[in-house]
Amino acid sequence: MNPLDVVDDSTHYHSRGTVSVPNLLTIIIDTNPRAWAALANVLPLSQAIATIFVYANSHLAFSDDHHVALLASHCNRAVWLYPEPPTPTKPPSEDVEMGDAGSGKPSQPAPSANKFHQFAKLEASVLRSVRSLIDNTTAADVASTTTTQIPGALTLALAFINKMHLAVMGGSGRRGISPPPDTEPAHKNHRRSRIAVRARILIISVSDSSAEQYIPTMNAVFAAAHSEIPIDTLSLRGSPTFLQQASHITRGNFINVLEPRGLLQYLMVGCASAGLTPDPNDNTASGNRARMKLGKQTPVPPQGGDGGDPLFAPRAESVDFRAACFCHGSVIDTGFVCSICLSIFCDIPDGGVCRTCGTKLALGNYGARPAVSAAAKGKEVQAEG
Repeated sequence: MNPLDVVDDSTHYHSRGTVSVPNLLTIIIDTNPRAWAALANVLPLSQAIATIFVYANSHLAFSDDHHVALLASHCNRAVWLYPEPPTPTKPPSEDVEMGDAGSGKPSQPAPSANKFHQFAKLEASVLRSVRSLIDNTTAADVASTTTTQIPGALTLALAFINKMHLAVMGGSGRRGISPPPDTEPAHKNHRRSRIAVRARILIISVSDSSAEQYIPTMNAVFAAAHSEIPIDTLSLRGSPTFLQQASHITRGNFINVLEPRGLLQYLMVGCASAGLTPDPNDNTASGNRARMKLGKQTPVPPQGGDGGDPLFAPRAESVDFRAACFCHGSVIDTGFVCSICLSIFCDIPDGGVCRTCGTKLALGNYGARPAVSAAAKGKEVQAEG
């Protein structure tokens, strides 16, 4: 035996404690100019963005493995706010512009020494991107629609989450953590074999749901549900019917804000349980420290159940499950559904043929007048007599 093995006390260390799971929070800000103009006297856009900074910084400050991404869902497009997309590089054949102190071009301001570098970088990037977005928005863009491009923003968010998942699994050298063998998954229908990124999406909504965006929105929602990415929605204004369904399908939270001026309290109390709460299955050093910080706030789990999150977020009392028809784009309560392609129509298509896939719909005796038997007719005559 090696003499060093006698004094070596490394057997009690676990290798899984040296790796932690990244936590990604993607915030989608609805920047619809019409909606924010209606909220200008209650909650201006600038004040709302400053409040979102506080919430995003709290997420970043909770752990070194917490990350934040912000997008803007505008009236005619969806753009990145943070991280900013890389600037396109010039071809090697072109000349490279060399700047110096005497070029006269404004340089980037020096970062503040009184602010954490990551917080300052996030704030500068978002403010610069929002100003550019507003400056490039014309009156024709605002007049073209009354809603916002939520489907495009959701698609960008899901693509970014998938890119980070692939980077963690293989591209950056860090591997996902397999759940402990003696720990059950958080949900019974847990399909992942490896946990690579804990991701969730938060939507700050101020617009109504558009019936024309029903299909792309639901496609993004089902993709998020398949990847087990919850979608939280904070509705400051309007009736986002489809976002209620998105939060319900993905097991997220939908909160209808009654007082927009209390946005920070809604964010920190209603939307912080999933992001700021440590994973009960995370046995890493950072996870243990996070649970120790919460201390007595951890509730006692019921018999037969797992611990869950120490913070319990509010749930929507009722969900509007209405869908939009494929023929007119109207939100309906009752409609006709094709059994082949699941297209929804508000009335019977011409000739009983599905307008999407061309299948002949079996309507049976729908619309026919009920037959009256002779015995029923006799009873009616006796009653009249």
